[in-house]
Amino acid sequence: MNITKHRGFTLIELMITVAVIGILAAVAFPSYTQYIIRANRSAAQAQMMDIANRQQQFLLANRAYASKADLVASGYAPPTSVEAKYSYTITVGTDTVPSFTITFTPIGTQAADVILELNSEGEKTPIEKW
Repeated sequence: MNITKHRGFTLIELMITVAVIGILAAVAFPSYTQYIIRANRSAAQAQMMDIANRQQQFLLANRAYASKADLVASGYAPPTSVEAKYSYTITVGTDTVPSFTITFTPIGTQAADVILELNSEGEKTPIEKW
């Protein structure tokens, strides 16, 4: 009489494994999405700093800050990775002292993020996100 043992996993062992993987995924996914939002925000902040540098160069050459249309006409275009996540505006002050405010508003999958602003005096809002 030959007795052969079957090798393999029981249903209980498989269910426990699936449950553990589900718990790990439930904990890791929110952290991952926050990481992606922060990474996209950092890319947008880098573009804001680039625009601010261009504004300073434009001021030296023209004695006024550039509007968004002026920047686009000069050949500026944000990277598609940033443009897909944020829309931006540039508000130029009309006072006797030149000023500007750059505003990046999150769109699409980035919509859970905050609105970022940078002005000509270097003030960044919201400060806790910079």
